[in-house]
Amino acid sequence: MAYDEGTAVRVRKLLAGQRHVAEKKMMGGLCFMVDNVMCCTISGRGGMLFRVGPEAHARMLKEPHTSPMEMRGRIMTGFVRVSDEGTRTDAGLKSWVKRALDYVATIPAKPPAKRATPRKAAPSKARAKAAPRGRARTGPRR
Repeated sequence: MAYDEGTAVRVRKLLAGQRHVAEKKMMGGLCFMVDNVMCCTISGRGGMLFRVGPEAHARMLKEPHTSPMEMRGRIMTGFVRVSDEGTRTDAGLKSWVKRALDYVATIPAKPPAKRATPRKAAPSKARAKAAPRGRARTGPRR
């Protein structure tokens, strides 16, 4: 199931004033990164994931339309899943995005990930001692 493009447009409008916002397709949906830190995700399974921090996790789960974020059978503390009903209104979506932005603002910005560059193979010792190609050997043959 693909993520809801209408919700993506609404989230983009809410994040328009933020600096360093990037979108990445990951975890079966569309993830919004702020300062290279995951803020929220529109899930391909419906609903949204919000980063609220481990301190607020239990408190946020008491809110309506929320459930824990589970990945491979493990609860991800610091993230909550909010059903479509919780973000259906503009006020509801704005409230959750603001909570996620408030938490992300407390995390130091991460530098962009460097792409792995292929390393050149170190010259082998055997090659270093071998005679250069194209030159005839001098001396007796052994």
